[in-house]
Amino acid sequence: MNNKILLLIIAFACSFQSYAEPGELLKQQINLILEGKNATVGVAILGGDSSDYLSINGDKQLPMQSVFKYHLALAVLHQVDNGNLSLADKITVTKKDLDNNLWSPIRKKYPDGAKLALAEVLKYTVAKSDNVGCDILFRILGGPKVVETFLHQKGIMDIAIAYDEMTQQLVWGRQYKNWTTAEASISALKLFYENKGSLLSPDSHRFLWDIMKASPYGKKAIKGKLPKGTVVAHKTGHSGKNKAGLTAAQNDIGIVFLPDGRHFYISVLVSDSLETPEVNEKIISDIAKLTWDYFNNLNLH
Repeated sequence: MNNKILLLIIAFACSFQSYAEPGELLKQQINLILEGKNATVGVAILGGDSSDYLSINGDKQLPMQSVFKYHLALAVLHQVDNGNLSLADKITVTKKDLDNNLWSPIRKKYPDGAKLALAEVLKYTVAKSDNVGCDILFRILGGPKVVETFLHQKGIMDIAIAYDEMTQQLVWGRQYKNWTTAEASISALKLFYENKGSLLSPDSHRFLWDIMKASPYGKKAIKGKLPKGTVVAHKTGHSGKNKAGLTAAQNDIGIVFLPDGRHFYISVLVSDSLETPEVNEKIISDIAKLTWDYFNNLNLH
């Protein structure tokens, strides 16, 4: 090889190395969004074919808030598939169940209580983040630790569920005992989405993801800046602020579906934030839009 050709090869290699790989560029762009923010943010992103993976603080243990209602639904549907429960079972919601300050669309519709099908309680709990429905489901299963054990048995180890909603909300610091990581969040999404018929029956699988897609909340989070009509199956979680102005959790995890049918998994957990709720939501929506652009453009090359 003559020296001129060798110099050309070296020059090309140096030029190539001066540009970031597409996935690395996405990571740099996300880090720019996080720069200067007074918050701890865990991010994990995975392409549907598992070829692209990104993690920023993805192994940090961060409070879930209502994100755990996705995991709760998995445990309930597992019992349905085992024949221990049925979606048609009538669940009694009493006035005593409703006599609290928990967020509850069930209370709004049924102020005097009602007998609701298990399917309806699940829809309220997951799609509308109903806390009364959540605690009734925990009670039916035998408590939060039953859900935690179920997830650990399925290989989702980086998660702890110590308290139901009522117990968690009585003491601010308890929410930190209901934690997961961004990486474990997308693992839980991927595991149960991609194993239809084994981990969840086809009927339970369809039921769960239809609920996740139908959630009217989080319009300014993952969905915030995505093209109109983008299908997102997701679960949000929000702590609100304490007296010191600290937001312990403002989260969104989900599966985003691209126009060509491909999908990607995304988890953004915003924790211990002194930013406004609007800034927290913008962090999530900006990251989701960058990720959507990245995966959508992959199909154009």
